Amino acid sequence: MLERIRIVLVGTSHPGNIGGTARAMHNMGLADLALVAPRCEPITAETVSRASGADRLVHQAPTFASLEDAVSECTLVVGASARSRTLPWPMTTPRQLGERLPAELAGEESRVALVFGREDSGLTNAEMQRCHAHVHIPTNPDFSSLNLAAAIQVVAYECRLACMEAPEAGDEAAPEPLASHQELEHYFDHLERTLIDIGFHDPAQPRQLMARLRRFTLRARPERMEMNILRGILTATQRQAASSDRQDSSDTPDAGS
Repeated sequence: MLERIRIVLVGTSHPGNIGGTARAMHNMGLADLALVAPRCEPITAETVSRASGADRLVHQAPTFASLEDAVSECTLVVGASARSRTLPWPMTTPRQLGERLPAELAGEESRVALVFGREDSGLTNAEMQRCHAHVHIPTNPDFSSLNLAAAIQVVAYECRLACMEAPEAGDEAAPEPLASHQELEHYFDHLERTLIDIGFHDPAQPRQLMARLRRFTLRARPERMEMNILRGILTATQRQAASSDRQDSSDTPDAGS
């Protein structure tokens, strides 16, 4: 299961933190590291020094331009958050996250991404809304700031512990594959276009509509087949709306009538 957990670093500004992350991951048996738009040279002498023998993870880590690209194949995306957000999102602790991993990774196509943001500002609200849930480490409120690698060490430890304690897989039927992040993003784009087409959503006055629909959908954890059904409904809705518009246009009398 640990092989299907990806650690994603977004906008990292210090190469030492990338090396420290690699060391923390290697300590806990994680090997899939991805970098999103790093603000520093990822591999330096300090990276290698802080990795303490785990620099192989950094050398093989792919770099992506966006978070969406880095987690496109993942079926569960969890973003690390050090503060509450304007629109509350499902929140979990590292231990609770670890406890749910065996079930999340039961399917062979399942992939989990744990996303950590910039050292100075963390993840943006838009990036956090791309996550199914947020993980928060309950630190001392009087001194809550954690080094990036230390935060990853805490979360990675809970993941390893939970996977070690998970019962062996039985002969039960494999669960239906969940929709991937990429499939969900295509659905959200399709949903927004449809809501605009039928006059339900005004992009000029969004009123957090799409954010709330995103939160609702991500909380539901739809399967791939369910996602296909929903998109089929959206396509039929768009077709019906277009047909109604053509009918209304044909029923409009000419100006000289």
